[in-house]
Amino acid sequence: MKFLKAILCIAITAGLVYVLDKPWGPAPAMGPFLSPYCGLWQNSEQVIDPKTRVTLQLDSLREEITIRFDDYGVPHIFAKNDFDLFYAQGYITAKDRLWQMDLQTRAAAGRLSEILGPATLAMDQQSRRLGMGYGAEANLKFAMTDPKTREALLGYTAGVNAFIRQLAPKDYPIEFKLLGYKPEPWKPINTMYMLEQMTLTLAGRSNELAMTNALKKYGRETIAKLFPDYPMLQESPIIPSGTAWDFPKLPIPRVIPPMIPGDSNALSRRSALSLPERTPKEEGIGSNNWAVGAEKSVTGYPILANDPHLELSLPSIWYQVQLHSPDMNVYGVSLPGVPSVIIGFNQQVAWGVTNVDADVFDLYKIKFKNEYRNFYWHDDQWKPTHKREEVIHIKGQKPYHEQVIYTHHGPVTDTDGSFGDLPNLAIKWIGHEPGNSFMTFYELNKSRNFADYRKALTHYVGPAQNFVFADNEKNIALTVNGKLPLKYKEQGKFLLDGSTSADDWHGWIPAEQNPFVKNPPRGFVSSANQSSADTTYPYYINWSFAPSERGIRINERLQAMTNANADSLRMLQNDNFSVLGRTLLPKLLGILEKRPLTPKQKAARILLSNWNYQNTPESVAASIFETWFPLLGQAIWNDDFASPEAPMEYPSRDRTLYLILKQPNEKWFDNVNTPEKETLPDLAYTTFNAALDTLTARKGAMSPEWQWSKVKAAEIRHLSRSIKPFNAPPLVTGGGSSIVNAMTKRKGPSWRMVVELGPTPRAYGIYPGGQSGNPGSPYYLNLLKKWEKGELNELIFLSSPDQKVPHMASSLVLQKR
Repeated sequence: MKFLKAILCIAITAGLVYVLDKPWGPAPAMGPFLSPYCGLWQNSEQVIDPKTRVTLQLDSLREEITIRFDDYGVPHIFAKNDFDLFYAQGYITAKDRLWQMDLQTRAAAGRLSEILGPATLAMDQQSRRLGMGYGAEANLKFAMTDPKTREALLGYTAGVNAFIRQLAPKDYPIEFKLLGYKPEPWKPINTMYMLEQMTLTLAGRSNELAMTNALKKYGRETIAKLFPDYPMLQESPIIPSGTAWDFPKLPIPRVIPPMIPGDSNALSRRSALSLPERTPKEEGIGSNNWAVGAEKSVTGYPILANDPHLELSLPSIWYQVQLHSPDMNVYGVSLPGVPSVIIGFNQQVAWGVTNVDADVFDLYKIKFKNEYRNFYWHDDQWKPTHKREEVIHIKGQKPYHEQVIYTHHGPVTDTDGSFGDLPNLAIKWIGHEPGNSFMTFYELNKSRNFADYRKALTHYVGPAQNFVFADNEKNIALTVNGKLPLKYKEQGKFLLDGSTSADDWHGWIPAEQNPFVKNPPRGFVSSANQSSADTTYPYYINWSFAPSERGIRINERLQAMTNANADSLRMLQNDNFSVLGRTLLPKLLGILEKRPLTPKQKAARILLSNWNYQNTPESVAASIFETWFPLLGQAIWNDDFASPEAPMEYPSRDRTLYLILKQPNEKWFDNVNTPEKETLPDLAYTTFNAALDTLTARKGAMSPEWQWSKVKAAEIRHLSRSIKPFNAPPLVTGGGSSIVNAMTKRKGPSWRMVVELGPTPRAYGIYPGGQSGNPGSPYYLNLLKKWEKGELNELIFLSSPDQKVPHMASSLVLQKR
């Protein structure tokens, strides 16, 4: 009997070893992951002893590098040449963020399925069909022709690979162990993939199909009224109204009437088109930046602030770093995988960015000669296409092969083999335009004055950004910057005709003629993704920008501000005032006053009547209003624009407000699907009830559970989206999509920075999470609570590697092997 038990135990043990040592489907082998010698237990970290000084000898270095770390794990890198500087940046960024760099590069390159299996095949297909590889290769080829860029890319690559080479399997970041794969060598093109991914995030959206469907249904006259090219109710443009455009204007291409296809249903088959959607337009992906002049500053020098709003994740999209070399000393945040500082400051200048939302992503309907699609019709002749072979390797399956067809516009999207009534749509977008945007940041890092800033911007291609600037010569400026196509008015608002060069992009707006302002009389510059300029600007950038409320509130506060300091600008970044509530709520409350209300409804109306328009975390009134207004918008437009067969764009928030406040008797309030004729008061009352019912269904009877932070339920998830223990704890935040503190459920201020310029700059900043991407590190979440409270850390700006200042921790010295 004992012998049988022994045999059984051996068999079970052998079976467990076999099972745990094998991957099963998309899951990795769990044995190595659970091993105490090489598994997850090896990923725990401790706070580094401040006295620690480590010396490493590495390949490819030219001279010795010193890296000092502060209390928050931020590296301060001191090198004697650019190659070593970016080598160290690559090395130390990989140390903290290697898996993030790998994942985001794979996403841009269309290589997720190699590690995640068939579940991500559609995402990889979209990346290939958008030509992400094509764009990255074109940009790398262009960038490597510049010796400075080449040195930076090769140095950064060498540093990343130096870190990877020293890793044993037990040292791999935990996500590699969970997914059962190992890091691969970094390549310079990976940096271009990172920039390509950011371009797609900020400039890779399209609503032409939805707009064309709406045009088909309602005609040009109605669409012109419902979708104006400039806000009808209120706007406070980035470049102040009345700014003179003192330059010789290029001739504008002639306006081409938009296409109205005969088969609108053909424009609705999005499963085959695989396009990034823009309907309805998502709010919360935006940013704020501003600079106040010396006359408004208590320091007598400009103060600059920036808080880009993006999807929040762990680890953060940003990585803090100081870079010091003989001709550069810069501090700020970088993108993991990209050398240099993207947003930051040095001894003389500071800069920041917000997204322009320029229309640099257009769709063209293509006519092919036959089903082989070797030729397409353009300017009265058949022109040859060219094909790019895409091979997607899939974990556990055979590779997927696809030929993506390219016209001179760009790749054709319906490459799934279908042909016939489905439109063949080609994508023309800025991600394919060769350039060296990296050089913009390289030169900004080293810039000393306004002239350097303007020169640095000339290299920039995309995504178009509003670059705010301030310097110690007491200049402030803001440039709507990027490579902006020269278009006729509304070109790209609707589907374009790919058979005629009249609808092609007609060159570029000269960089020096991009919207720009320097030292305006009002004493400040600012942007919040709203309209770039008023209607006097001679060129077309886009017809639709972010709603105006954030820009209006920022400009109101800055206009009234005197004796500004870093803390007053920090408080503005955390401003929770609702301009939308101030604009709309009195009208809606006036309607409720004329209706009989239940006790529950009266209680809600009283709360709204007493609301101070602050979207604070504890506000119940904010929850009611933020639930009510979207329901009202849907009630107005759903019956007219909701169409699963042929999706249509909805009118903007500004247009909806104008309708409510200025056109209360318009037909759009009537629900065409009911026999009754509904009015604005009817919709306001029924959606008010619906808002209360929605909150009751989610949170029970009115109580503290209705507080805005609990209703909004903001969260920050790990990049994997599926490993919940790696997520941040629940957040308590105010704000909202139309609020300066633009915090929504999953998007918000990804980096807050305020810089007081002067002989010795003082800067403050923070992002949610921490420096490390390792959930087992004390630097994974150490910044979160201060960020959640709206506080900032002082940024330690060193002038030498041996400078003695508080809050400095360990040191790392890198030497040539």
